[in-house]
Amino acid sequence: MARVDYFHDPNAPKANSLRPAVSAFVQDSTGRLLMIRRTDNDMYAIPGGQQDVGETLSQAVVREVKEETGVDVEVNGLIGLYSNPNHVIAYDDGEIRQEFSICFRARPVGGMLSTSSETKEVLWLEPQQINDLNVHPSIRLRLQHGFADSPAPFFT
Repeated sequence: MARVDYFHDPNAPKANSLRPAVSAFVQDSTGRLLMIRRTDNDMYAIPGGQQDVGETLSQAVVREVKEETGVDVEVNGLIGLYSNPNHVIAYDDGEIRQEFSICFRARPVGGMLSTSSETKEVLWLEPQQINDLNVHPSIRLRLQHGFADSPAPFFT
């Protein structure tokens, strides 16, 4: 499914949906960050997606990271809660979703890098390598907060 992100765009369509989503800031023991390149908008991001009925937020994180990257993770912290009504995502099926995502810190515990139908690239990157990538501003905010490693979670 294709998507278009609108961020602080006065011409953005009005949201008609709000769904809980999770994302994961995953660093390995050397400080590299797990990143994906999405198939739906060709942008780089951290892994994540919607929470399914019947699972906890932590279970959603573990499942989404595994599905999108092949990496098994353990959730070990909270980075922030992101609910910006000025960030809407329009899908080609007519859904226009307001951002609502909870970003967790996680550590890899197994698995092997692999792509999926949602990812055309999966890679471990040094923090400085991320600056030159095509990353949406909402994901850059999560990266900024993740690298800041604040003891208190960010929230909007």
